[in-house]
Amino acid sequence: MMISTKLPTKTFLVASLVVLLIGAAMPASAADWKLDPSKSTLGFSGTQTGAAFQGKFSKYSAAITFDPDHLETSRISVTVDLASAATGDTQRDTALPAKDWFDTAEFPQAKFDTQAIRQTGDGSYEASGKLTLRGVSRPVVLPFTLDLDGAAAHAKGHVSLLRDDFGVGQGPWISGQWIALEVGVDIDILATRSN
Repeated sequence: MMISTKLPTKTFLVASLVVLLIGAAMPASAADWKLDPSKSTLGFSGTQTGAAFQGKFSKYSAAITFDPDHLETSRISVTVDLASAATGDTQRDTALPAKDWFDTAEFPQAKFDTQAIRQTGDGSYEASGKLTLRGVSRPVVLPFTLDLDGAAAHAKGHVSLLRDDFGVGQGPWISGQWIALEVGVDIDILATRSN
């Protein structure tokens, strides 16, 4: 006796329709990207007694999942080693990790996690997320431009922050009398597709 393993036509059509609907409902995955620290810069800028200064963080990492066609599944998470801040000025660089400023003994890292990424123009985007610094979390929107060239990506962006929103600058530095409250954060990132 031969047993048929064929599904009735109606059952087969229903099963195929269910598979198609499930596939359509699942969002497509964005690609993973690997940061190239040797070709990237995470910088900051400010004003001290009326003179502008610039600095950078030499130690940071980023987990990047991004696809301009699937922004709904794109995510960026950046972790910064605050003790790696350097401006080229010995007095300022010694003060930055101390308790009045970054307080790296208590809060060694800053972290930025995106909650949404949207396109604002041709090659222009905004990453909305949460920045956590000195134990304080605030919403931040980072505008950036992106140039994709095959498996390579180059992103540049700038955002202005108020340091007192995060408690950076305590004691005599709490006001903007000597060091301005507004600081800039600049990214110039190169990454390669890893999948």
